[in-house]
Amino acid sequence: MEKQQERALLIGLNITTNVKKIDDIDINESMEELKELTKAAGAEVVGSLIQNRPAVDAAYYVGKGKVEELRAYCEATDATMVIFNDELSGAHIRNLEEAVGRKVIDRTTLILDIFAQRALSKEGKLQVELAQLRYRMPRLYGMGGEMSRTGAGIGTRGPGEQKLEIDKRIILNKIADIRRELKEVSKNRETQRVQRMKSNMPIVALVGYTNAGKSTLLNELIKTHKDYEEEKEVFVKNMLFATLDVTLRKATLPNKRDFLVVDTVGFVSKLPHDLVDAFKATLEEVQYADLILHVIDATNSSYELQKQTTESVLKDLDVGDKKTIIVYNKVDKLELDIYPKNQKDKVYISAKKGINMDKLLKLIEEALMKDTYKVNLILPYERGDIFSKIKDKYNVNDFNYEENGISVDVNLDEEDYNIYKDYIK
Repeated sequence: MEKQQERALLIGLNITTNVKKIDDIDINESMEELKELTKAAGAEVVGSLIQNRPAVDAAYYVGKGKVEELRAYCEATDATMVIFNDELSGAHIRNLEEAVGRKVIDRTTLILDIFAQRALSKEGKLQVELAQLRYRMPRLYGMGGEMSRTGAGIGTRGPGEQKLEIDKRIILNKIADIRRELKEVSKNRETQRVQRMKSNMPIVALVGYTNAGKSTLLNELIKTHKDYEEEKEVFVKNMLFATLDVTLRKATLPNKRDFLVVDTVGFVSKLPHDLVDAFKATLEEVQYADLILHVIDATNSSYELQKQTTESVLKDLDVGDKKTIIVYNKVDKLELDIYPKNQKDKVYISAKKGINMDKLLKLIEEALMKDTYKVNLILPYERGDIFSKIKDKYNVNDFNYEENGISVDVNLDEEDYNIYKDYIK
């Protein structure tokens, strides 16, 4: 029989203190994001409750009176599970499930569950399983007998809950096995990366909040390449974490030089540390990029906070100082006078409608060509090997056969400039 869709009640705790931090997330916006995450995981949201408290309750996370309210609300709405907007301890989960009589999961479990559903590559699946095991290990004992249940989150994707007799040692062994497998996968990726770097093709990495439109932008950029085919486009859907696995595709600048576009996993507020650590290997692609396009949903009221969230993760990856263009996307949904004019490090586009894509490509070209030398080379006819190398590497179209050799107009990188400077006219 087909499994019945989970009915989820969402719970948020708003810590009421007089001290406000810059990165504090508005509770209502955070709960709205939790609602979208829940729908992305495949559950139906039947209600949402927020409690204001000066501190977390040691036993139930929320106050005991709110727990009674939760139980009544679950019965009234036929909720099958309760999802908390923050990370819970094993003891919190055990106490809440006993009191409410429903399955209880937290935001971290929910995100891990979405990742488990969406990961397609072997590496992605291993990374998610590693994050799930690392998250559950310290909660083994706090959850007590409830560890015997078989469901992990929504849809029970991934390794599932372990039975009580599965102890820390066995989980540690499993983690070690997964890390060994990931190391092998990482070796293969490193080999591929070396080959890409040998080609000297510039790399542009797309980063940003989930559902900001990175995959749509990638699909638009690759249409500039001569070998573009529709089947090379990546999956796009208006939902959180629609795509997870890193994608590389070729695109072409206005000056006809090819570059690689790398689409990375999207970020979200309160992204589980275990997941960030697990996906650091995949996100390393950003470290090797020549340019970062930080894609932001201009229609989201919390886009500044989302921008800070992404920048924080980039800082953790030690790429916070890398050359970056801020790309405000989805401006087709805004009044034209709302957003400011394009600048050298900021551009306002609609990837879906193609608005200002030419301006973005020009900015990318300027950023990538900044450290290059525009020269005219005269290559002797007997050095056709040099002409072939330059033509292949820089996708040269501007050349002429003259009396004393082949005249080539090209933008050389610093390494090639030093190699071929004797042929400069």
